[in-house]
Amino acid sequence: MDDRELTRRILSGDATAERQLYDAHVDRVYRLAYRMCGDAALAEDLTQDTFLRAFGRLGDWRGDGSLAGWLHRVAVTVILGGLRRRGRVRRHETAVAELDQVAVAAPAVQRDTALGRRLERAIAALDDVHRLAFVMHELEGLTHQEIAAASGAPVGTIKARLSRARGKLRQALGTGETG
Repeated sequence: MDDRELTRRILSGDATAERQLYDAHVDRVYRLAYRMCGDAALAEDLTQDTFLRAFGRLGDWRGDGSLAGWLHRVAVTVILGGLRRRGRVRRHETAVAELDQVAVAAPAVQRDTALGRRLERAIAALDDVHRLAFVMHELEGLTHQEIAAASGAPVGTIKARLSRARGKLRQALGTGETG
């Protein structure tokens, strides 16, 4: 079923279609929320808030992009808003194994838990916009264009944020400082 048909069915009250959309995207939304806030309970709340907002505003999707991309934009807005409202700074309490996915991390990170913890703290010390660009690109594997669409920022801005995030991480890991 294509995005337009799925949307039409959801808007007409089809609970099965709602469940299909939810099941298809819940893991990715949760993963993004968790990586941004570092708290499982908060990530669950933000994921639920994302789907509540998405289902409430599904009629706003114009169909000019993918439904997944639109949902990702909703998730980014909800997550950043939730973090601001809660005054939370991302705390990284995830296992060092999650860092295996970080493209900028040298293989030594996987063996050196002290370095892994320093990297976690360095990522946590990034401000929201730089952390978001880094997490979405390096951990979620999104392209610059997908991040730009999700965040509402121009591609050039995303590239600059990603470059700055990497620079801050290199500096933090090179000097032992996290912020």
